[in-house]
Amino acid sequence: MEALTPGDTRFYNLGIGRGYSVKEVVESTRRITGIEIPVAYGERRPGDPAILFADASKVQRELGWSAQYREIDRIVDTAWQWFRKHPDGYEG
Repeated sequence: MEALTPGDTRFYNLGIGRGYSVKEVVESTRRITGIEIPVAYGERRPGDPAILFADASKVQRELGWSAQYREIDRIVDTAWQWFRKHPDGYEG
């Protein structure tokens, strides 16, 4: 954050350079939380991309940033642990 200044107009994608399917995310979330998540399957909606992910090469190149976690279970676990500690979100 120190690299950005007020009024800075740079934008970055933050991600791991690969995508996970909704099914993979739901399955990981079930494993990590132990909660059964109901799913309703349907057809892909018109306009939905077949693949979607963030290319973080610009932020890596300009600021040296890279994602600390790349595996779906670890990503979900860190989010779940944060949520359990902050059930009301960020304090404002």
